[in-house]
Amino acid sequence: MRSLRHCMFAVTVAVLLAGCASGALVASSMQGDPARPAQSNAWARSELYFAVGNEDGSDTIDDARWRAFLDAEVTPRFPDGLTVLDGYGQWRFRDGNRLVRQRCKVLVVLHENTDARRADIDAIRTAWKRASGHESVLWARQAVDVSF
Repeated sequence: MRSLRHCMFAVTVAVLLAGCASGALVASSMQGDPARPAQSNAWARSELYFAVGNEDGSDTIDDARWRAFLDAEVTPRFPDGLTVLDGYGQWRFRDGNRLVRQRCKVLVVLHENTDARRADIDAIRTAWKRASGHESVLWARQAVDVSF
């Protein structure tokens, strides 16, 4: 009888310890690693594609105009950092008959995935369309795991 009590006691202690350990793991994962302050579902990588010139040389937006746009519309919304890449791409008009090849700027921003940050992205797109007369700015967004 005594050995049964010892066995029951040992099993109870083992279950309690396992529960504490798993609770500590859950609490640890909820707090996050100090080197990785954000959970992956809390951050997004947004890429915006801005046409700056056609292959035929028309509709060219020079570097000074692009920098002025960055200074006025992008940097105030994302002052902590961003990346701009020069690109070249192509797309076909909906009618399927005309292929457009363009130089572009690709803006990459890592940001909190919140309504406010998404509104900032939309405001940048709207400002570019207004300033350039372009019909669209492509926005690609995905969840990311970040580390600073």
